[in-house]
Order: sequence, then structure tokens, then C-alpha cells
Amino acid sequence: MSAPNAEPSTDTGAGQAVEVARSVTGRRWVCRAGDDRAGLMLAQRLDLPEVVGRLLAARGIDADSAPQFLNPTLRETLPDPDCLVDMDRAVARLITAVRKSEPIAVFGDYDVDGATSSALLARFFAAIGAPVRIYIPDRLREGYGPNAPALLRLRAEGVKVVITVDCGITAFEALDDAAQAALDVIVVDHHVAEPRLPTAAAVINPNRLDDTSELGMLAAVGVSFLLTVALNRGLREVGWYEQGGYSEPDLLALLDLVALGTVCDVVRLQGLNRALVTQGLRVMARRHNTGLAALADAARITEKPSEYHAGFVLGPRINAGGRVGKASLGARLLTTGDATEAGQLAQQLDGFNTERQAIEGEVLEEALAFVAEEDTETPLICVVGEGWHAGVIGIVASRLKDKYQRPALVIGLDGNTGKGSGRSIEGVDLGSAIIAARQAGLLINGGGHKMAAGLTVDRDRLFDLLAFL
Repeated sequence: MSAPNAEPSTDTGAGQAVEVARSVTGRRWVCRAGDDRAGLMLAQRLDLPEVVGRLLAARGIDADSAPQFLNPTLRETLPDPDCLVDMDRAVARLITAVRKSEPIAVFGDYDVDGATSSALLARFFAAIGAPVRIYIPDRLREGYGPNAPALLRLRAEGVKVVITVDCGITAFEALDDAAQAALDVIVVDHHVAEPRLPTAAAVINPNRLDDTSELGMLAAVGVSFLLTVALNRGLREVGWYEQGGYSEPDLLALLDLVALGTVCDVVRLQGLNRALVTQGLRVMARRHNTGLAALADAARITEKPSEYHAGFVLGPRINAGGRVGKASLGARLLTTGDATEAGQLAQQLDGFNTERQAIEGEVLEEALAFVAEEDTETPLICVVGEGWHAGVIGIVASRLKDKYQRPALVIGLDGNTGKGSGRSIEGVDLGSAIIAARQAGLLINGGGHKMAAGLTVDRDRLFDLLAFL
């Protein structure tokens, strides 16, 4: 294995597996420590190249688990959804809503995980004849997660049940207001949870402190998929399909959305995630989702889609709607069955992505200059700028994290408040740190998971926040 313009290795240890010492970007390549004898045994037993056997051994994969790792299947990895706390409560409430034709709303985040989760649930409910709508908050005007005005407006318009996806686990005040308005909320999230849970009809989150499912690595779209599996089973058991004259939805056909959201949320591709992405990319290649097919055409993808296309081609375009365009465009694209509408939405998102790249480039240039002037090898890179677009600060944080191999936090100031987004490295739980800062009274709002987090902070608390982190 080699890389273009990589520096040849004279090392007989760390760089031996790839025969280079540094990548084209100057990063040093170090082979993960592993048992070379075990790697050779794996290679011989499974008829693999020796380097693959060594890499499997370095990841702690033995001969028994290697076949499933190399060829993951849902048959072997898909758990019973009821292993998630509150899944039974969520299913019971949704079965009632479906049988009574109660209007349902899906309240999603504006990133790819939120858009794919929203689209997945909307497509499922539409297939079973249940009235459903999607609500995606505006990033700049409403901010992240459920807010009371939006929830109360949905209730006033007749919605009886709201499912929050990729958000809601720390929306305490908004969900209290929803409960007082007799609006049942089901939280479907994967972000770090606190001991206190929001008021809700059900809270499904594998990262709840009392959840023992060991599914904390799932993206929100993976949790949403398990909800559809459980709900489909529940509806079958109560005779909904026989009595209502509906055919059971093909849940496997939704896996293209699951693969896209999982890859773009940068969760670990192991176990169930690995199977969901492997199977989902096969579904994506069939181009059954009208919106995804149109987006692939707009992005000029001509080959079989891979993780690369999901993460670096399709995902950024869906994200662009929430970053610099209209937040709902991504979810609309992924739910439409109209080829004309899909083509128009795909072109819009492609254009917004170009605009996003230009804005990102400007903010990144300023951020790099800030680091060059101010950074003194602190454990956390933090850059602050006036008027930086909230839609690109997360991407800029990711760029800084990659360049300096340290957790990075980027904050854009607008008046007396700042919106921040952070990205982390292995071993540093940034989401928990941000939650701790909020609990310490340093933030207006904030949360996240191990590798990414977001926050809102008063300008006059910035220095206290940075010292705390």
C-alpha cells in the first residue's frame, strides 16, 4: 500500500505495513500495535493478504469474528429493538396514534443524521397510511433542538404526537411546555444524556445512563430504524395490516437512508453500524429513493456509491440546506417521490453546497490565522470570530481538529451571544465536557456526544468557559 507523494519508509517497525512513513499531507503513518503471528494466522485461515490479517489482529478481531466483520449481515447483528429502554412505551403510544389517525409530526435536526432520521420515519408512516409531517427548525432563527414556540404551534395545528429525532435529550423546558399543552413527545436521540431526563411519553436513547443495550455507537438514524422495526412488529401483532388493508412496508428499502446518516454522523463503523452501512449502500445503488438518485445525478456520481460518496459527496449537499439555505430541503428531498421536484431540490442543494464551500473557506482562513497567532499548544484549540456563519463553524472545527490532532471549538459571535461547534479526537468526550459547562452555569445551552458538540454562550462568559474546558 502506498500514497501519492508519500515519503518512503526506512522504518522496519511502525510503517512496515504500508511501506511509507508520512502521508501526502505530512501526517506520520504508524501501524497499530498487534500480534503479527495472529495476523498471519488470520490471513492464512481466511485466504487474505497478510497485511489485512495483521490489520484485523490489530483491531482485536479473531478468527471467529473476522467473517462477520468482513461480511456483516443484519441477520447476525440486528438486536431486538425492545432492548432499548422505553421502546415499548413509544410503540404503544404510536400504535394508538396510528389506529386513531392522530396527526404525527417528526421534529428533526438540520444535519444529515436529522434529515435521514426524519425522512425514514416519514416514509414509514406514509407507507402505513398514518398522517405525518416533518418539522426542521431554522438553524439561525430557532437554533438546535425542540423549542416551545414550534411545539406549541404544532399542537395548535392539531398534532397529537411529536417524535424528536437526533435531538431532544436535553430540551427540558421545551418539553415541559409541550406536556402542559397535552402534546405527547417521543424522544429518539443518541446524544449524551444526563441523569435527569426530559418530560416525554418515551425517551429512546442508547446513551441513557440506565440503558444497557450496548448500542450507544448508533447514530440517531440507526435508533430511528430500530423504532420502525419495533413499530412494524407491534402493528402486525394488533392486526393493523390485515384490518386496514395495508401491506407491510419494506424496511430494508429504507437502509439507504440509514447508511447515509450513519456515515455522515461519523460514528464507529463496527457491529450493527457496519451491517447497516454495508446493506444500505447496496440499497442506495438500486436508486429507488427518488431524491437520493437526483442528488447523485446533481453531484455527477456515475459509479456504485461507497462510504466516500455518502460522507463527502451526498452528505455535504444535504447538509448545505441547513447550513446556508433552507433547513427543510434535505428532508424534503429524501421523502419526495416526484422526480421533477427531486431534481429541483437537488440542484438547489448543489448550489447551496457551492455557497457553503466559499463561506467555509473564508472562516477557515481566519481561524487558521487565529491559531497561528494565539495558540500555545493548549489541550483544546478554541477560535472565536465576529460574525462567523453558524452554518459552517462545525466544518471548520473538524478541519482544525484534523490539522492539529486536538479537540477544536469554533465560536461565532453575533451581538452578545456566541454559537459554538466542536469536534473531538479519540479519548476526549467533548459532549460530556460541554454538558458539564452548561451544568456549571457557563452556557445558555449545550450538549453533544463524544466526538462532536454544540453550544450557545454569552459573550461575557467566554473566558470563563475556555478556562473551564
